Amino acid sequence: MEAIDLARGIAVTLMILSHGVKGLLSFEQIPDWGMVPIHLITKISSSLFFLVFGVSLAVIALPAAGTADWPRRRRKLLLRALAILFAYKVLTVVEMSHLHPPAEILGALAYQGFPVYSEILGFYGLCLLWLPFALPIWKRLPLSARLSSPATFAFASWLLQSWDFEGNAQLKAVLVEQEGYYTWGQVPRMAIVAIGLLLGDWVRQGYSVKRSRWGYSAGIAFAGLAMLGVFWARHAGDLYPELMAIARNQGKHPPDLNFVLFSVGGALVAFGATLAGGDLRSRVLAPVRLIGSDALQAFVFHISVLFVGYRYLLGFWNQVSYTQALVLTAILFLGTALWIRSLHWFRNASARA
Repeated sequence: MEAIDLARGIAVTLMILSHGVKGLLSFEQIPDWGMVPIHLITKISSSLFFLVFGVSLAVIALPAAGTADWPRRRRKLLLRALAILFAYKVLTVVEMSHLHPPAEILGALAYQGFPVYSEILGFYGLCLLWLPFALPIWKRLPLSARLSSPATFAFASWLLQSWDFEGNAQLKAVLVEQEGYYTWGQVPRMAIVAIGLLLGDWVRQGYSVKRSRWGYSAGIAFAGLAMLGVFWARHAGDLYPELMAIARNQGKHPPDLNFVLFSVGGALVAFGATLAGGDLRSRVLAPVRLIGSDALQAFVFHISVLFVGYRYLLGFWNQVSYTQALVLTAILFLGTALWIRSLHWFRNASARA
């Protein structure tokens, strides 16, 4: 569905905006108007990623779960996991080679440490190693269990936060997140993926009915607005400092209530608006949708250009203004879209040959 590609493309685009600026400048070099609202808006990208990941699984993989075709589909998902993990480790070297000694890079490759910008690929790779075995179980669960699954994952994450995992901070970081490690925990982030799985059930069955689509999309957006409303009500008297704190990643790893309300709320609003638009074909959004059609390649390209091109070859690290960083990020976005378009052309040409 083009609407899913567009939603994924919005998530990648916001991530490119975040990485493109923060990959060249420190927070202290970003003006307040750059932090709020520009950098603040990018904080919905990760939650939108997890949400669309769950929707995609429900639309593409879940119908085949438990069927005769499932072993083939499961094998395909596992191979995808290996490809993502390979890209994750390569990008770990690409990202860390600029500022980190070889010992730290080798430690990150051995899960003794973690990169920052590439770490979300680590979440997806590990998740796809176990999810193919869990999806048939999910499919057989009663509706009540599926509806309560986001709360179940959130509660499990809260319980596990109090356990020190026998002193293994790296394992805790991978599973439920640990202060000081920029990781996306499997358990807390699965709460958002589970929401996506629930939404994906409807997308698969009722998206083609226009009246139903508009009503359901409005419901998703309203739920997101309600979360943003709760966030606003909690800080109505002193909102700006809280927005600035979120823009500076406070409460992101591990996630706290403020960050969850803002990030997940914004992601639901964005996803609801995308679904309501149907299969958008606007020329303005075409590059965004194109990037969303191959998110892994878009991720590999923009990280490689940012760290090898901008930082290492051109020496832009801490040497450009905020306005220049925004211009370089716009070039990075257009270059990423052109790269994906070129890949599509080569694939189509190879298929015709």
